[in-house]
Amino acid sequence: MEGTNVGAAETRSGRSKTSLSELAFRIAVPLLGAGAMVAFWAAYVWLSEVPPYILPGPDKVVTTLISDWPKLGPALGITTKTTLLALLCAVVGGGSIALFLAQARWIEALFYPITVTLQVTPIVAIAPLILIYVPTPETAQLICAFVVAFFPIMLNTLQGLKSAERHHADLLRTYGASRWQTIRYLSAPTALPHFFAGLKIGGGLALVGAIVGEFSVGQAGNNAGLAFRLLEAQSQLNTPRVFATLVLLACLGAVIFAAASILSRFALSHWHQSEIAPKK
Repeated sequence: MEGTNVGAAETRSGRSKTSLSELAFRIAVPLLGAGAMVAFWAAYVWLSEVPPYILPGPDKVVTTLISDWPKLGPALGITTKTTLLALLCAVVGGGSIALFLAQARWIEALFYPITVTLQVTPIVAIAPLILIYVPTPETAQLICAFVVAFFPIMLNTLQGLKSAERHHADLLRTYGASRWQTIRYLSAPTALPHFFAGLKIGGGLALVGAIVGEFSVGQAGNNAGLAFRLLEAQSQLNTPRVFATLVLLACLGAVIFAAASILSRFALSHWHQSEIAPKK
């Protein structure tokens, strides 16, 4: 009995060490790549002596981030709020529509062209129309971000719901499982990896849609997002602020993607091959 307990403790300790080493690997390698890119950027600016108004160095961008934070900080909050709210609406709407379309082939055939039309129509083209028909600019920005993020989440979730093994579904029906039980115990778990793949894509696209919406709406003052600050810096030929704004947008997109990846790993690491660490 004691040997069994010791063996189990050693197994858990080994798994814990493996998880920690893998986590360190997942964090260290991207940071190393980002550091190398910044070092190359700094070296190029220093060796070529490019003036800051053409290509500022990383130190100049950091200085601009600090000095212009009173403007860039609130703008980052506005853009983040729009992006996350649109992504949440896309998750709820995309998942619900996918579940609805998966109920029957004729339902999918009836409504699928509408969703495809929304996807293939450039959001830049319909953003002015959205601004005409909605009451506030904030709502227009939210709709732009939602439309862009909705389709990949819906499509991936729908594909996952349709990927359940047919003989498993037949087995559940043989044992008298209801439609809801089949969805709960078979279709939904099968769709989870596809859903998280769509979430990773939709997170970045929600940010793109929010920026496009801000470009189209062009709000100034306290309601201005990062897109307006970017246009403002371009009009003033303030290249360091342009780069500082781009850095904030890139960091925001990276954080959203990392959060989606963490959620995917938390939900799938115990059972799905896509998130199980390979054995060494």
